[in-house]
Amino acid sequence: MNLLAKLLCFTLFLPLTLYADDFKRVDIVKNEQPLTTPINPKAVAKIPADFHFITPGYLTIAISTTHSPPLYFLGSDNKSLIGSDPDIASLIAQSLGLKLRIIPAAWEDWPLGITSGRYDAAMFNIAVTEERKKKFDFATYRSSRQSFSARADSSLTSINSPEEAAGKRIIVQSGTNQERILLSWDEKNRAKGLKPVDFIYLSDEASSMLYLLSGRADAMFGPDSSASWKVALNGKTKIIGYGPYRTPVAVTSKKGNGLDIALQEAINGLIQNGKYREALKRWGQSSEAVSASEVNPPGIIYQ
Repeated sequence: MNLLAKLLCFTLFLPLTLYADDFKRVDIVKNEQPLTTPINPKAVAKIPADFHFITPGYLTIAISTTHSPPLYFLGSDNKSLIGSDPDIASLIAQSLGLKLRIIPAAWEDWPLGITSGRYDAAMFNIAVTEERKKKFDFATYRSSRQSFSARADSSLTSINSPEEAAGKRIIVQSGTNQERILLSWDEKNRAKGLKPVDFIYLSDEASSMLYLLSGRADAMFGPDSSASWKVALNGKTKIIGYGPYRTPVAVTSKKGNGLDIALQEAINGLIQNGKYREALKRWGQSSEAVSASEVNPPGIIYQ
């Protein structure tokens, strides 16, 4: 077993987050081997007759450049993206009878990239919201939660409510579901006369961890899968709370072009043939599996 896998092999229990046994089975080197699946004729038939892929013969998907295991990160060759999202993207492409073309992109770029036709779809741990549904179509493939993490030796033990976030220095990425939740909490706190949240906007993982571990931030708010991976990897951080939603995460495509129906059929086929769960299981994300893909389900309405 490789060194990184050994570091992951210890018991971890976090409510409603990644399962301890899943971590014990993570083997980074083995997981670099691609998963395969046959063409799904039903999914192919759902591709609109007038739909034109950005690159003929390829499904072009934008995936984050951020180092955020187990979702996406660079493999041992320092070029190939690996993780659960690249795995699922590859399986979807194969199901549609296409090759996969990944375009590494920044979080801020995916909305314009989809609407301007730079890629067919995006997978950025994108949560379905009612606001986003006005501009994009969604085919769900995971159920995710947001969590607050702090330095392992921090005296801070809980952020599970707006009041507990008051006055805290919290790292969050602009334009994300986590930012919207935190802004909503902050607005409620201000209305009650509580101290405002000190927002620290950082977009890359290295800077975020440096800020947190050096004591320049009290907590970091982001996807639970990534936060829990860090806890298991090196024990330098701890989970201290969760956001208010368990959110549907979806492959995101241009509004009204019909690709979402084909994506949904492809994902449901992968759920039925077991490849979907295989992809999540090998990255320790079994707890985020869905029983079926939905197109444009009810999204978050920020209160």
